[in-house]
Amino acid sequence: MFEIDFISKVVSFFPKLKTELRMANMAYTPVSYITKSLKIAALYSSAMLILFFFVLRKAKLPLFLIFPIFLVLFFLFFEFFIISIRAKIRKREREINKEVLFIGRYLLVKLYSGRPLLNALIETSTSRGIASKYIKEIVNDIGTGRTIEDALNNAMIYSPSDKLRKILFHVNNALQLGIDVTKPLESVLDEITKEEALEIKKYGKKLNTLVIFYMLAAVILPSLGVAMFIVLSSFISLAINLEGLLLFIFFILVLEFIFMTLFKSIRPMVSL
Repeated sequence: MFEIDFISKVVSFFPKLKTELRMANMAYTPVSYITKSLKIAALYSSAMLILFFFVLRKAKLPLFLIFPIFLVLFFLFFEFFIISIRAKIRKREREINKEVLFIGRYLLVKLYSGRPLLNALIETSTSRGIASKYIKEIVNDIGTGRTIEDALNNAMIYSPSDKLRKILFHVNNALQLGIDVTKPLESVLDEITKEEALEIKKYGKKLNTLVIFYMLAAVILPSLGVAMFIVLSSFISLAINLEGLLLFIFFILVLEFIFMTLFKSIRPMVSL
């Protein structure tokens, strides 16, 4: 009874957890996910605690420090599981945005060819590309007995992508008004195309600035720094040992990795 009350109390601190789990397509209820996260966090923290126990003994530090260490580790592991949901939502958003225009255009072609909306959705869900699986979720929702309008509305609420949400909104709105779906769909696809073209232009400007910083920090400064250090060391008889050289190489590798991550993170997931 106490365990149930405690877990319910923890769940109350995450009011958006149910929505986020659905957006991440994770088959958990908030209670089951929190229960799982608490158990695994406790297990990992206990395993890490064994290592810290020997470290404290070796360093001759008070062993009572093991309790605050356990709490810190437990909190960090638990927070990692909560953050991992948002990371998965972000991953799904990038996957959808990368192919949302292809999916929208494929659906538009099927509608122009005379397919009913349901048949067009089914055929789109079996097309190539990663984003087709998100249309398949809508088709599966319809297969459980929901109407097309309810399934589209449900998908809009839990879609991690604003672009896909726009497409679904216009399709659903046209369906509810009883008008031809193709015209609103074509209009919103043109709008998304313009948005993505603008994103590419913004990316180009960001990239130019980042390349300048990369050339300065990762190419010019290390090269000039090494040359100047060699010249100065010859005057003051400063020896260059292997440890110092390896440390410098490690610093350059870390700098390169940081810039590679930055280049990748700012890249827009578009496909015009």
